[in-house]
Amino acid sequence: MKRWRVDGAPGGDVLDELAAILIAGGVALLPTDTIYGLHALAANQQAVDRIAAIKERPGDKAFVVIAASIEQLEAMKVTVPDALRTIWPAPLTAILPAGTSTIAARVPDLAWLRDLLDRTGPLVSTSANRSGEAPITSPEILDLAMKNRLDALLDEGRHDGKPSTIVDFTGSEPRMVREGDPDFSQFLRKSLWKDL
Repeated sequence: MKRWRVDGAPGGDVLDELAAILIAGGVALLPTDTIYGLHALAANQQAVDRIAAIKERPGDKAFVVIAASIEQLEAMKVTVPDALRTIWPAPLTAILPAGTSTIAARVPDLAWLRDLLDRTGPLVSTSANRSGEAPITSPEILDLAMKNRLDALLDEGRHDGKPSTIVDFTGSEPRMVREGDPDFSQFLRKSLWKDL
């Protein structure tokens, strides 16, 4: 496993190495704008299946997809409502139509992570814990058996982020599914909900 310890945004050389590992089918633990998560190339089903196995999660339960931009999502045939163009990047996961199915997607509010996504294309992203357990706040407390199955780990130290807010945009009106950061959820309700 390749491991980096960073204080702040990783440099371009680290992003290049991370991208190469992910493009080759690797699984990486990364801090995000919300919480630490396991990541793999969304277009590589074997890598996605590895994450499901690491988390001991049913393979038919879909993961969130993170992208560098709305344009990356639209290239995946995702329908993005206009309201999201003024919200993203943000800690908001949107459930959106994607062809005859749906997808949970987010454009993260973290510039270096979007730079990585520019290199890799969209990634699946899920909290770094086994299903049913609390998300981890530091790589040091990640279960050793899980850690040994990773190909890359970006260690930012303790990271006490909140899970993203989830809003379902597939109905006639948007529906709040989960509140993440209370301030952001309040911001959505007070400032933007009327425009959604």
